[in-house]
Amino acid sequence: MSNIENIERHYAGILEALIPDPQREGLGKTSLRAADSLAYLTEGYRYDPKEILASSVFHENYRQMVLVKDIEMYSMCEHHLLPFFGKAHVAYIPDGKITGLSKIARVVDIFARRLQVQERLTMEIRDCIQEALNPMGVAVVIEAQHLCMMMRGVQKQNSVATTSAFTGSFLKDHRTRDEFIHLIGEKLH
Repeated sequence: MSNIENIERHYAGILEALIPDPQREGLGKTSLRAADSLAYLTEGYRYDPKEILASSVFHENYRQMVLVKDIEMYSMCEHHLLPFFGKAHVAYIPDGKITGLSKIARVVDIFARRLQVQERLTMEIRDCIQEALNPMGVAVVIEAQHLCMMMRGVQKQNSVATTSAFTGSFLKDHRTRDEFIHLIGEKLH
């Protein structure tokens, strides 16, 4: 039995437990669609983000901040299996090695497409870039809205969670950190 078939079988059981008529017309293929969707939303487990970064490393004598901001990200809360979504802002200061800018966005996607909490997601992105490129510093800020807070529980529609994680120059040099915050500051809530 494939993973999709196994997930589909479990979804069928959930629908049977929740709905009086799980075989009605509109639900006929819901189990399969939900299984396909969940497999896509958690596909980050199939990829090694360090490998993605390593596939596009270039030696360059650039030692100023590289910032990719407003990276759209979508993830699934591991506590409620509900989405959270928002933007990631990622910067690093190269120490002789740079990577393709799209690879930074791919790293965000790979970690986001796993069952997550925002705090861990922020640190995983930071640590991956630090370990793969060994830059002088890494900064990551994520702003996200969590459907587990919006649809259920406290039902706060306009809440935004912001997390940050820093290494190297972003921790030691307040000017570097301030520059990063200034560059993304217009987008922070």
